[in-house]
Amino acid sequence: MSTIGVIVNGAQGKMGQLACETLHKHPEFELLAGLGRSDDLAEAIRDLNATIVVDLTRADSAYQNTRTIIQQGAHPVIGTSGLLDAEIDELRALCAVAKLGGLIVPNFSIAAVLMMQFAAKAAYYLPDVEIVEAHHPAKAEAPSGTALKTADVIAKARTRAPHLPRCQEIVPGALGALHQDVRIHSLRLPGTLAQQDVIFGQLGETLTLRHQTMDRLSFMPGVVLACQKVLVLDKLVYGLDQLLDQD
Repeated sequence: MSTIGVIVNGAQGKMGQLACETLHKHPEFELLAGLGRSDDLAEAIRDLNATIVVDLTRADSAYQNTRTIIQQGAHPVIGTSGLLDAEIDELRALCAVAKLGGLIVPNFSIAAVLMMQFAAKAAYYLPDVEIVEAHHPAKAEAPSGTALKTADVIAKARTRAPHLPRCQEIVPGALGALHQDVRIHSLRLPGTLAQQDVIFGQLGETLTLRHQTMDRLSFMPGVVLACQKVLVLDKLVYGLDQLLDQD
């Protein structure tokens, strides 16, 4: 059986190193290269005839990297969070023109995706909810892509408007950021890798959904799943949950 050629962009980072190791060992894939900042992404895709490029870089370069991947005819699997809605819309349009499947994955953890699906189920009955997400201090953006995606699925699932707090913020930002009428609070602390609590409240009770990442190895099954599934897509898809729904 022939293998599928994959490039990992951002291979020097912790996630990038693990992705390279995982794909190198997987029988379905051939790791063609692990690229860094000094490498020419477009040239590498052309010279190596890559089928898939997994981008694990930074929010400030992910948009242009994705454009480059699509323009070179490779399937993008973007694990970098922080892309803006307008940028995602543009990338969707580029993939549509090229009839090329691609993935933007805010979180490669399958358990985190299940947490989002459970949050959507709860939001149908409990519209009042806030998100508290915590990451290591080196994370480049806040809120996390996972928190934003969770707020999106909650907003879509709600059948009633939430009761937003009306108290005055003595310190601006004390109530957190507001996205899709969901309050998001971001923590950046040493000793933390990734954690998210989705806290629902109603009269007399609360419900908390928690996902906690202790090791980046938890992301690797999602990386493999994304690389397997992206080849059968004909459009750009946002979120690993779309792949789970296909199974």
